[in-house]
Amino acid sequence: MARRKTTSNSETLFENPAIPRTLAEEVESAFLDYSMSVIVSRALPDVRDGLKPVHRRILWAMHDAGLRPDRPFVKSARVIGDVMANYHPHGDSAIYDALVRMGQDFSLSHTLVDKHGNFGSPSDPPAASRYTECRLAVLATELLAAIDEGTVDFDPNYDASRDEPVVLPGRFPNLLVNGGQGIAVGMATNIPPHNLAEVCDAALSLIANPEATISDLMKKVKGPDFPTGALIMGDDAIKDAYKTGRGTLRLRAVTEIEQTRRGKAIVISEIPYQTSVDAIAGRLAEAVESGKIEGIRDIRNESGQGKTRLVVELRPDVNEQVVLKNVFKHTPAQTTFGINMVALVDGVPRTLNLLQALQHWVDHQSEVVTRRTRFRLDKAEARLHIVDGLVRAIDVLDAIIKKIRASKDRSEARAALMAQPFEFSEIQANHILDLALGRLTQLGREELLAEQAELKATIAGLRKILGSREVLMGVIRDELKTIRDAHAMQRRTQVVKDDTGEISVAELVDDEPLVVSVTARGYIQAKSARGRGSKLVTPGDKDAVAVAVETFALASMLFFTDRGRVYRAACHDLPKQRLTAAQNLFQMVERETVIAALSTDLIDEHANIVFVTAAGQIKRTPFSELADISNRKDGVAAMKVDDSDRVVAAYAGWDDFECLVVTAGGQGIRFAESEVRPVSRSAGGMRAIKLKSQDGVVGACAVAHEEVVVLCTEAGYAKRVRVDEIPVQARGGSGVRVSKQERGRGALVAITPLSKQVAFVTADACIVVADTEIKLQPRDGAGYKVPGLADNAEIRIVTGVADYSDEG
Repeated sequence: MARRKTTSNSETLFENPAIPRTLAEEVESAFLDYSMSVIVSRALPDVRDGLKPVHRRILWAMHDAGLRPDRPFVKSARVIGDVMANYHPHGDSAIYDALVRMGQDFSLSHTLVDKHGNFGSPSDPPAASRYTECRLAVLATELLAAIDEGTVDFDPNYDASRDEPVVLPGRFPNLLVNGGQGIAVGMATNIPPHNLAEVCDAALSLIANPEATISDLMKKVKGPDFPTGALIMGDDAIKDAYKTGRGTLRLRAVTEIEQTRRGKAIVISEIPYQTSVDAIAGRLAEAVESGKIEGIRDIRNESGQGKTRLVVELRPDVNEQVVLKNVFKHTPAQTTFGINMVALVDGVPRTLNLLQALQHWVDHQSEVVTRRTRFRLDKAEARLHIVDGLVRAIDVLDAIIKKIRASKDRSEARAALMAQPFEFSEIQANHILDLALGRLTQLGREELLAEQAELKATIAGLRKILGSREVLMGVIRDELKTIRDAHAMQRRTQVVKDDTGEISVAELVDDEPLVVSVTARGYIQAKSARGRGSKLVTPGDKDAVAVAVETFALASMLFFTDRGRVYRAACHDLPKQRLTAAQNLFQMVERETVIAALSTDLIDEHANIVFVTAAGQIKRTPFSELADISNRKDGVAAMKVDDSDRVVAAYAGWDDFECLVVTAGGQGIRFAESEVRPVSRSAGGMRAIKLKSQDGVVGACAVAHEEVVVLCTEAGYAKRVRVDEIPVQARGGSGVRVSKQERGRGALVAITPLSKQVAFVTADACIVVADTEIKLQPRDGAGYKVPGLADNAEIRIVTGVADYSDEG
């Protein structure tokens, strides 16, 4: 029995031993490999043929299976099986989705798959692949033309069992004609479809003048041409996209106002790309139900037979133009399309402008036609070599026959023909031996001579193409013209140059008077000030209206929170049906609460917004820096606040006012507001009061001579205090005692300016008392129990109840 050979420690067990790597290095390497695989092999189209790998493999598999336009349809499931088994080892649903899209005339300007059966609609998915049939469309054959003539490279498929093309010959600029969409890792592409005739004309211009500019090409390409028609509002975005590769188009449905038996109606006959009539109708119904759009009586979808028709009947008392603009604003009847012209150039993703996209296609065609010409030249020269031999053989036929008869086998006969005096090549000798007797007639000789002449003319023409770039470009030009003339279509999407499509709020909203109410617990509602009903909301027995602002629908409100952020909302966008928590209106963080609300049209431009934090910081920001902030749902920073700190007060102030700051420990400081230097909204604050250990600010407000404020402790002991009892000091000091701290009464929790009524809010109740029920005490007083408050109740919020006089 043979003994197993042992290895010493110095010998390696593997030819390529493992290389130690950190987890971070391994993850980075794996992620980069994955990213490049997604970018190159799945998500992005190639600039040369405008196809992603899955689309290319589908077309190649159909071509390989002979599913040409003049052949019968076959089941889509068969095509999917061929593609998945031979070229694209991914899910069948992904392959079917790609196949279906190439057959949808509402997705592509020129379909590449000829469909039979239900391939879906903008609103509905296609039928299952076992029910639908397909074959190559006529235009798809132009992408595949001459693929068997060495025009493109082939690589092994995923299991090296067969070859697949790296790119298709692509005899027209498919990247621009049909566009493309894809999401890769860290990048995406969104190329709109274009009119084939315009793109071909632009390519022809570039061929004729290689020095053409983007502006020259834009004279031919007016803009994207979507298969669903509609309108492109303004041409500035088109220019940006063609010059930089990026831009955002605004698409709008084609509408008209019709007079019906029941009155006027808005009729939508063309819709924006990648939306549907059902989506528009559904969103429109939701907007009507929620009250965003008024004046609509009925919505009917009368689309059918390939035609779009959505009828929106209007009430007789409405302005149809206002309703129409609301339809554009609140439904997909007006959408945006973000152009991002990213494609693979030599395997690398690049953002392309119009000139670059066409130039890469022209370069590709130059290579394709050159390779095709060389292939045909080699084939013609090989055939001419054979024909020359056959013609010469017929001239010495008797001698050849004698030699062949004298040979004992085919090999000896071939050798004789290759030797003197004949000196035929091996290829010629083989064809002479295979020559049929019927070709030995005079007619056969004339046919060979005619073929010889034709081959010589063909070879001369092919050599001329290879020898002159001008002739080569002429071939590309002539073939492109043929495709253009055969498949040109009228432009479907019109560009409205004088209208950007932007809709101002003033065009959508009736600027009616409103009363905006904000409760102590942070609930918001706006009510119309028209009519004789109550303008104030009813918050219930656990809340009170802290702020009531009489304003207008086109004005805006600013809502300040304890995290130092400010949220802006148009008054007409505030809820009108019911009180709604601010957290449901804005994208607030957990436990973020509204502490103040101001209307932008009620504060003059010289005012400042004052912020005071629990850590004793104060800041003034000019109102002008906050008045024009955007209506972002996540708000903007109004004051820089540490994570351990929070804003306890925010209010409007002026230089001739003073600021009164109080702490939980009963300290208070009063100083001139002018001592606080105004800073930008992104800045932090400065010291307002010097705090003792474990103490913190609980509130602040603007005060003036002879005013009265209300102070309250956690256990519900409140008092009124005259402001003049608190001396004016310099900012940043320790202040003076403003409330006597007694055991069982708790720390101070709030300060609020005096109102006719004051609300004391606990966890589960709200006690509203008249100002006269709160006793007036000196600043060192401890306060009295709030009437009606439970013994164990803890005060959380103290606020003056909004004093809104309803004139009816």
